[in-house]
Amino acid sequence: MRLAKFSKLCVLLVALTSAAPAAFADAASTTAANKKLVVDFFTVVFVDKRPQAAFDKYVGKTYIQHNPVADDGSAGAIGFLSDWFKKNPQAVIQIKRVIAEGDLVAVHHHMRTSPEVRGMAAVDIFRVENGKVVEHWDVVQPMPEKSANPHPMF
Repeated sequence: MRLAKFSKLCVLLVALTSAAPAAFADAASTTAANKKLVVDFFTVVFVDKRPQAAFDKYVGKTYIQHNPVADDGSAGAIGFLSDWFKKNPQAVIQIKRVIAEGDLVAVHHHMRTSPEVRGMAAVDIFRVENGKVVEHWDVVQPMPEKSANPHPMF
């Protein structure tokens, strides 16, 4: 009796593990594609300073905005970003790292209104759906003059 249960368990494990590599490969492929999409989107918006072009190409019909100072939807984000770049034409944004899992991609970056200012450390989180950016959160922290520890923010 024990041998029959063990054999059934082995057959089940073999079946499950033989399908797992394909599922992991699909998930990794989707995560990699979402990461590339967000980096491309972020680069067009913040490095090239072309929010309208970025939203036209990379953002879905629905764009949920969690930043409390920007209106919901693509038009609100484009207006907010365009105004910000007009006020800060020398802005410099440098991506420091990108972390992705499934449909979520986080971009950790150094944001400065001009090259000579200390600036802010920021993380923007994007949700991707069907190959388009559809949702955004961000967290921004001023770069301090002094730190209680020897570790840089990046």
